[in-house]
Amino acid sequence: MSNAEVTVLPDDADLEPAFDVRLDVFVDEQGVDEAIEIDGKDPDATHVLARIDDEAVGTARLREIGDRTGKVERVAVREAHRDTGLGRALVERVETLARERDLQRLELHSQTRVEEFYESLGYETTSDVFDEAGIPHVEMEKEL
Repeated sequence: MSNAEVTVLPDDADLEPAFDVRLDVFVDEQGVDEAIEIDGKDPDATHVLARIDDEAVGTARLREIGDRTGKVERVAVREAHRDTGLGRALVERVETLARERDLQRLELHSQTRVEEFYESLGYETTSDVFDEAGIPHVEMEKEL
């Protein structure tokens, strides 16, 4: 397991460290258009940030989308910190946050290349493959 500190950012927190991770992973590494990545929904979300020695290395966000349902979004881990358990720690922290808010179900859009990762965390695929930002995705959900 990574030695990262995974914290929920307060509502008034500076989101630049989270944006830096997302831009590094999604825009620079995967070629997603920055206008798609920075989608205007961040003010409506709660953000989780992973740091190692004060460096932001991973992030995720949770948005409540109604019907006691939340959506896990923008899960990103810098390449040098993958396969350390950090992605799992981020998702588990988001799930804990969702339970604290009395949400009963989480949804997410998973890139197909990491679908097995989410399956290992108890998420079930609920759609066929579709394109999102030029990358194959599937919808997944989990009852909490």
